[in-house]
Amino acid sequence: MLNVFTLEAGKLKGRLLQEELHDPAPLNGLKPVWVDLEDPTEEEKAWIHARFGLVLPADIVDEDLEESARFYEEDNGELHMRSDFLIDADRGHDEQGSRSVRVAFILRENVLFSVHDEDLPVFRLLRLRARRIPALIEDAKDVLLKLYDADAEYSADALESIYDNLEKVSQRVLRQEVNDVAAGEALTAIAREEDLNGRIRRNVMDTRRALSFLMRSRMLNAEQFEEARQILRDIDSLDSHTAFLFDKINFLMDATVGFININQNKIIKIFSVASVALLPPTLIASLYGMNFKFMPELEWEMGYPFALALMLFSVITPFWYFKRKGWL
Repeated sequence: MLNVFTLEAGKLKGRLLQEELHDPAPLNGLKPVWVDLEDPTEEEKAWIHARFGLVLPADIVDEDLEESARFYEEDNGELHMRSDFLIDADRGHDEQGSRSVRVAFILRENVLFSVHDEDLPVFRLLRLRARRIPALIEDAKDVLLKLYDADAEYSADALESIYDNLEKVSQRVLRQEVNDVAAGEALTAIAREEDLNGRIRRNVMDTRRALSFLMRSRMLNAEQFEEARQILRDIDSLDSHTAFLFDKINFLMDATVGFININQNKIIKIFSVASVALLPPTLIASLYGMNFKFMPELEWEMGYPFALALMLFSVITPFWYFKRKGWL
């Protein structure tokens, strides 16, 4: 999918290119500020090359690129960046789960090219805002900065959802009696939120590196430079919030595991008490199972009922004692 965005009356206007790939005449006077490619086809890449002279390599969003190759500037002034953007499955009801999607940016002759494999919430958010708010974007660098700003805001909203979900888990774990089924569900929920929190922390770290690279490149004007600094301050606050959530996650994890251990200890205690209580009747049965010739009870008419009563008494007495001590 190929979207071309232009600035009209201070607003970002998008145009989905389909037929124009075969007949580019209507696009001759078009002056794009942002070209967004979602899972581009070879035909779309060929159009980009013919229209802008830009070659998009096949591995432009490859996850295996070296870290040193994620941010660099070409001799011709092209700026190449690769950043990760978050998809929160809970907010988008995505069956694939929360994940990070890598996006490749190329800033060339005041046109921003972005390449990614799937649609991103942050990109949809920026398109919506840019259509409604006049003068939000003035050039391609503004588009890039607004994307990072929206990404930080999206991450903050995801952190709020994590806290809300952890509060629900906390109410189940700390205010109700927790059985093994409830504890298992709580552990699953905690692990899911921990994974998302870790992705957010990695995502904001990647955004910080990208903004630092932009500021060092000296391509930003004074207003854009100050905006980048403000985004970095927002990211610093997100870092402290992720650290707080990690502590809360660890506490809930330890509490849930502790309740599981308590339940297991109760079961083990029952078996231990039962085994101790059954030792005296086993001893009595073994004693009267000996085949000695001279045993007083062998010739006694009440010997058998006496032995049964003695074994029953030896079972009841330990249970009564353990119950009185509060061990049961």
